[in-house]
Amino acid sequence: QVQLVESGGGLVQPGGSLRLSCAASTSIFSIYGMGWYRQAPGKQRELVARITSGGTANYADSVKGRFTISRDNAKNTVYLQMNSLKPEDTAVYYCNAVREPTTITYWGQGTQVTVSS
Repeated sequence: QVQLVESGGGLVQPGGSLRLSCAASTSIFSIYGMGWYRQAPGKQRELVARITSGGTANYADSVKGRFTISRDNAKNTVYLQMNSLKPEDTAVYYCNAVREPTTITYWGQGTQVTVSS
């Protein structure tokens, strides 16, 4: 069992920035593909960004050029740098870990991001 703990959410004005962190309780973090998903009220959970164990990243079209996912294997942590935030980015953001090459998946508890003036 892997525990994922997100932090860094909060309230920010449009155009602002936040950095989310997700710390994983595993000694083999490097073999996990990591991702960030979000769920806004009344909407389905959607992929925001993910990064493979090898470091390949991909993004939802809605956040390309504004968000950056990165990982620090020494700290068992994945980050999501969010810039130029928009009100439509408001959601609960969830960290996700997939043990490659299996489909074994873990989720964090989520952190709220609110973009509002």
